[in-house]
Amino acid sequence: MVKYQPELKALIVGQYLNANLSISELAKKHDVPKRQIFSWIQNYQLGGTKTLKRRTTRRKFSTTFKLNVIDYYQTHDESLATVAAKYDILACQISIWRTKFSCNGIEALKPHQKGRPSKVKRKKKTISAPVKQSEVEQLRAELIQKNKELYEIRLENDIIKKSIALFGPSKDDVKPK
Repeated sequence: MVKYQPELKALIVGQYLNANLSISELAKKHDVPKRQIFSWIQNYQLGGTKTLKRRTTRRKFSTTFKLNVIDYYQTHDESLATVAAKYDILACQISIWRTKFSCNGIEALKPHQKGRPSKVKRKKKTISAPVKQSEVEQLRAELIQKNKELYEIRLENDIIKKSIALFGPSKDDVKPK
């Protein structure tokens, strides 16, 4: 992707507005795509000169901002590019937010942890229970723990059964005649 200097963008937009040159003429003169010039002009008209400058920092958007943009786009009869220029974001970003929101709801718009998850399993700190628990509470806690273990063992068992069904028994499991 070609990155254009803000001075060139300002020059082209200024020539379009002041010299009454067409977008096609400007595209040929400066060897820049017509669509790119059109988006610069549109952004300038909606947001001013700050839209012609390149950003150096990554922006983070809140969930409420994302919802407001989606709501505005869906309730107003404006194009995706116009809404994007109004909020000073990329049009494809609005489309991504809409898709995520329609598939997974508001949870998909909330910020989440970036990067690969750690391979080291961290143990959750357990809150020490009071020393004096009634016998019923102790039995309930044990029952919950045993149910968790049983569930995990059943999952492992199901995985083994499905792998045998898919790949067949291993050589050690073959019964002698």
